[in-house]
Amino acid sequence: MLDANRSGTATAAPPAAATELLLPVSPPRRAGVSARCTRVLLSPYTRLSLLLALLAAAAVCVLLFEPQRLLTHGWPPQLGGAAAAVVFAVAYGLCTVAFVPRPLLNLAAGALFGSQLGLATALAGTVLGAGVAFGLGRVLGQDALRPLLRGRWLKAVDGQLSRHGFRSMLAVRLFPGVPFCAANYCAAVSRMGWLPFLLATALGSIPNTAAYAVAGARASTPTSPVFLIAMACIALPALAGTVVAWRKRHRLRGR
Repeated sequence: MLDANRSGTATAAPPAAATELLLPVSPPRRAGVSARCTRVLLSPYTRLSLLLALLAAAAVCVLLFEPQRLLTHGWPPQLGGAAAAVVFAVAYGLCTVAFVPRPLLNLAAGALFGSQLGLATALAGTVLGAGVAFGLGRVLGQDALRPLLRGRWLKAVDGQLSRHGFRSMLAVRLFPGVPFCAANYCAAVSRMGWLPFLLATALGSIPNTAAYAVAGARASTPTSPVFLIAMACIALPALAGTVVAWRKRHRLRGR
């Protein structure tokens, strides 16, 4: 087809099909590769591997820095008062995530801050550490671990924690034989809510934490009645828990 320009000269217009062929076409491969990489990075097993790596790194840090030295060397003199209690509570929570035993931290809280402030600081650190572990387990481990709950006992525990979250976690915290970290991650894998978990942790941890805090505060006078009562409050629940576990063990064997 001929088109006339302003000078009156006729020019030929290029065909529309030829113009369309000259347009660049972007390959769709990049979007596919990025989508696959995103799926791999956000997959349940990748997140579970990240959780295991974080826990291993936390355990290594505990071995390197040795927080148990607080019982022998005391608190740094630069910190004091409320600031020291806040710092200790945060350190307490992070140490529980890194598998540091809570009885050791409770004794340190009582020895450093006394019975009352030590109890409050230890409870704050307990709730903080439980919340951090619960969040890590829920975000990074739940999707990968829930399909593995196939055994009868695993399903029973999961159902108990999911349906009766507050009551079950309160019993776990009051029972002295259940490890703190194991209870946190088991609750995270279940469908328990955040509020029942944290509230049951705070209330159920009071008796045991108070006994250790008082024992730590009175450790310099091991013959005092307060120290002996605190040690009895620690030993008697542990002994009762051992007896109950032993009797349940024989009943299960009988079945």
